[in-house]
Amino acid sequence: MQNVITIGQEYIPVEQIAFIEAFEPPADGRFKPDKPYKGRVVLLNRESVLTEQTPQEFADTNEFRFLPEDDVATNRLISFRVRRFEPREDFNPAKPFQTQLIWRDPDGNSRTKLLLTKPEMVIAIVLRGETEPGVERKARPRRPAQPRASRKRAAPRAEA
Repeated sequence: MQNVITIGQEYIPVEQIAFIEAFEPPADGRFKPDKPYKGRVVLLNRESVLTEQTPQEFADTNEFRFLPEDDVATNRLISFRVRRFEPREDFNPAKPFQTQLIWRDPDGNSRTKLLLTKPEMVIAIVLRGETEPGVERKARPRRPAQPRASRKRAAPRAEA
């Protein structure tokens, strides 16, 4: 993993990046980018930088951990927490979010990202770095026990 990631003319220390999500220009047409941006790099403080890479491409290039259901790549250097999301009367999003991904910004404030992926899967991929969560790992077959060879002792030295 490189220490500094270059996006266009921006140089970003990798430890300042929280995650990368898909970028879709607003439907109202007010933002007309000059490049085909496909991803939004979100920094710890929630500022963002647009990139021409998709989250999957960015994850592959920079060793980030990819959540396919959300099309989000997370930085493995960041200490995230995971919380189950439950809609409230005053906040009930249209999408069926299941998880809150939580981290701290440089000032110590909690920041969050809502995810569609189940909390257990987020823990497996984002926190543990599993590439195939849910797939039972096969235990390595044990090597057959081999009898120990006896060691010959050196003859005792004669004292002079």
